[in-house]
Amino acid sequence: MSAEKLDPIVCQSVAASSVLRRESVASLWSGFGDVVRFHLAGADLRSVIVKWVHPPPPDHPNPRGWSGNIAHQRKLRSYEVEHAWYSSWAEQLSGHCRIAKCFGVERLDDGWVFVFEDLGASGFEDLRGEVTTAQVHACLRWLATLHSRFLGQSPTGLWPVGTYWHLATRPHELDAMTDGTLKVAAGAIDQKLNQARWQTIVHGDAKVANLMINRAGEIAAVDFQYVGGGCGIKDVAYFLGSCFFDEELERIESELLDVYFRELAGSSGGSLAQEVESEWRELYPWAWADFHRFLRGWSPSHPKLTSYSERMVSRVLAGIER
Repeated sequence: MSAEKLDPIVCQSVAASSVLRRESVASLWSGFGDVVRFHLAGADLRSVIVKWVHPPPPDHPNPRGWSGNIAHQRKLRSYEVEHAWYSSWAEQLSGHCRIAKCFGVERLDDGWVFVFEDLGASGFEDLRGEVTTAQVHACLRWLATLHSRFLGQSPTGLWPVGTYWHLATRPHELDAMTDGTLKVAAGAIDQKLNQARWQTIVHGDAKVANLMINRAGEIAAVDFQYVGGGCGIKDVAYFLGSCFFDEELERIESELLDVYFRELAGSSGGSLAQEVESEWRELYPWAWADFHRFLRGWSPSHPKLTSYSERMVSRVLAGIER
């Protein structure tokens, strides 16, 4: 099936008369499909972004060497979750924080077709290169708004525990870890985060590449395949890890967490915000240790395995030993 055969689905979703041309944007992870920009005629929109999911066989090679049925089923489930997010959850963010609109979803025999707003045509740009302090603050405020909006809600239809590195979905990566204290502590770290009193809905892949910005400094997010339950600080730690390394993050960590929690307090208010902040600040190194555990098994030479991350892990392991 070629992208051209998606034309009727795309046109129907946005009431376009025809497709003028198609432009490849990216490939989905692990050969699971393509992201294509469709330029339209006869519609209010000049273009849309189509996420066309057409999965390969389960034994298709993974870029990092991870393949097999568990990985394949996890990815398939991620698109069901993204559909559920846009069907039942996304509308609750209207007027609060910006995401790419979804104009239609079509389930195919061999995959999915998602028709999204072209955020580039809506004035948003990728956060490329070295992000500025103002941009980082804007992203943290976006995350705080998301988390406050769904504080205390159960993730019906989404991942019970969000994030793509969640321990229960990564048994092979855990097995691949070199035996050691962190591997032994993986279950305790996972349990600590999952049993936090204050849970919300986390984006689950809140890296710089999935966030865009417009000239007014407004942030918009894409890619909700791993959205689900969890404490919001997991998104925060993962996001900061996508922006900074070592000394710089060590120097401005406190400032950045203050920005996030000020916005969370402004959205949540009162003693509730103080309780959430107290718990999630304590869990900040645990969130780092959780992702560090995943990387140790998935890609032991990954550049995000920094000395800063190692220090977070050491703090957590010391606490467990006590």
